[in-house]
Amino acid sequence: MARRAVSAGGTALRTRAPQPRRFTSRAIVLSLVLLVLLLAYAYPVRVYLAQQAEIAALEQSQERQAAKVAEMAARAKKWDDPEYVISQARQRLHMVLPGEKSYVVVDPDRATKTDPADVPGAEKAPRPWYGKLWSSVEAADKQ
Repeated sequence: MARRAVSAGGTALRTRAPQPRRFTSRAIVLSLVLLVLLLAYAYPVRVYLAQQAEIAALEQSQERQAAKVAEMAARAKKWDDPEYVISQARQRLHMVLPGEKSYVVVDPDRATKTDPADVPGAEKAPRPWYGKLWSSVEAADKQ
């Protein structure tokens, strides 16, 4: 039989009931299983998210390329028009149709300056090493 603690006055003393443990063995096992599952699913989720980001980037790149193809097709379509071809020949190549006279207006402010290396007696820039090497090979070949 269980004994009761009795005080000096003959009254029973109150004792505290034993406190249950905070974590039971079931709770610990459950938390370990959940932790293992979390670690097992972390890598596949990371791979999935990386693949989704790559797919989004590829779709965006594909849209840019489709827009570029459409723009280039529109530019190529312009060359089917004979008037466009004539205007481009005039602008880019300074060509004229037979019987027309061509005039070129030269703006003195936009005239190109002569290169100082082209002036006779000017100091010339040093030649690169491969130029010196090639000239020595040519000189050896002549002997």
